[in-house]
Amino acid sequence: MMEIPVIDFNELNGDKRSETMALLHHACEKWGFFQVVNHGVDGELMEKVKGLFNIHYDKCMKGSFYESETAKRLMESGGVTSGADWETTFFICHRPTSNIDEFTALSKEFCEAMDEYIKQVIKLAEKLSELMCENLGLEKSYLMSAFSGSAGPSVGTKLAKYPQCPQPEFVRGLREHTDAGGIILLLQDDQVPGLEFFKDEQWVQIPPSKNNTLFVNTGDQVEVLSNGRYKSTLHRVMAGKDGSRLSIATFYNPAGDAIISPAPKLLYPNHYCFQDYLKLYATTKFADKGPRFESMKKIAKVV
Repeated sequence: MMEIPVIDFNELNGDKRSETMALLHHACEKWGFFQVVNHGVDGELMEKVKGLFNIHYDKCMKGSFYESETAKRLMESGGVTSGADWETTFFICHRPTSNIDEFTALSKEFCEAMDEYIKQVIKLAEKLSELMCENLGLEKSYLMSAFSGSAGPSVGTKLAKYPQCPQPEFVRGLREHTDAGGIILLLQDDQVPGLEFFKDEQWVQIPPSKNNTLFVNTGDQVEVLSNGRYKSTLHRVMAGKDGSRLSIATFYNPAGDAIISPAPKLLYPNHYCFQDYLKLYATTKFADKGPRFESMKKIAKVV
């Protein structure tokens, strides 16, 4: 089994900082996903959010799911249309404005725990965005600013359960996809597996998250902003016979009106005359090519 990169935030403050930053860069560049530990999100709060969501699922979601057309079709005839997912889910918006009060079936205790959890997760997302920018050679606030639009980055959480499935060979928990947004921070089940990411032409099974580990992946907008350096990775959830899997995925995304484009610093120079490049090359042949490319960007702007 592949060893999924683990980023230990405790090691960002000591002798192992450069090593940890290099591992984060490698994870973003070659994997598109990684695990984080000692991340600053309260472990007891994480357990509380999971426990209260499980209670809500048992009380308000489980029965209606097994009565749904998707569930009935699978259990009665052993077949499901290709457009169905074996999941039950809802989505809460947090920033720029929260809609959690609209979910009247959620307990007050759950809403309060969720609000506190999100505050802490946003801090983690912001820190990760700064570290990614540092690794890419950008201003540390670049990604946050690019995401901000007129009202700041958009933050929302998909709360999902992948119920126990009697015939998992006929249906996916969630079909293959990449995530549309920015940085995704996943609080997932500590017992039931099912999440898989595609790497090196094979599906990698993501183990359940133990010991307050959070799982992170990058979405399409990070790939665009990094000019393809940091990839968004295809992933899916497999349905399973052995238990119901919990997934609480928080999306740190651009605002709806944010204008997204690759960071200019990460673009190659373009629209320049080759003769101009040769002229510069003649005096810089034995130097690093990076500054030469940067100089050509300025020449190209003038041209």
